[in-house]
Amino acid sequence: MDGHSSAGRGGLTVLVTRPEPGATATATALAAEGHTPILSPCLRIETVPLSLRRLPDAIAITSSQALPALVAAADEAARGVPVFAVGDATAARARDAGFADMTSAAGTAKDLAALIAARMTPGSHVLLAVGARRSLDLARHLRGAGLVVIRRIAYRTDPAESLSGPALAALREGSIDRILLFSPASAASFARLIERAGLVTTLAGTVIVAISDAAAKPLATLRTLLPREETPWEIRTATHPDQDHMLAMME
Repeated sequence: MDGHSSAGRGGLTVLVTRPEPGATATATALAAEGHTPILSPCLRIETVPLSLRRLPDAIAITSSQALPALVAAADEAARGVPVFAVGDATAARARDAGFADMTSAAGTAKDLAALIAARMTPGSHVLLAVGARRSLDLARHLRGAGLVVIRRIAYRTDPAESLSGPALAALREGSIDRILLFSPASAASFARLIERAGLVTTLAGTVIVAISDAAAKPLATLRTLLPREETPWEIRTATHPDQDHMLAMME
């Protein structure tokens, strides 16, 4: 049975590995294009209470996962503070959450650092709301630009314990056409779960779309487990690190 043939019928069956709130947005975008999304978040997100003891001069966020804690901590004054987001989707979610002064770097953490350094004067206090063990390089770059960085943990991520039931069933049937990897952490978790479930060979012939080179790297270890006679999967990396460019790489 050729399990990777639905592209010829017009729609693709797409495995979405990102957690909420992005998973539903991605599924909606895929369905609008006639594809069938299958959700299997490879990370579990835990919001960490955040305290804004001092009103910063600016707020920086690298993921929309930081927003629940930030929204809960922000009073009316805090919602008027300039907020800088790494990408357009995160900026839009922050704006919808009530932050009026939003600017998107529309790129990577390096782009975000450059944007903030260009907009804020040295000595400004920048609240960096991030995940545990994340954005250390960004904090270092901002401090190097003369900014005072207040780094606060807004969420924690843990690997999922297993792939979802629908994802496992579709993989075993060979009906997955595309797999979307939105971060290095979710990609690493996905690779571990695939290996643990003994499903490496089910990826043969699929197309895996990664948001960045870093998100594609965890798949290298899986390829060494693929029998030589199997057709390896194809990895495509988005030309720009956002959902729109990932979806454009699927066809």
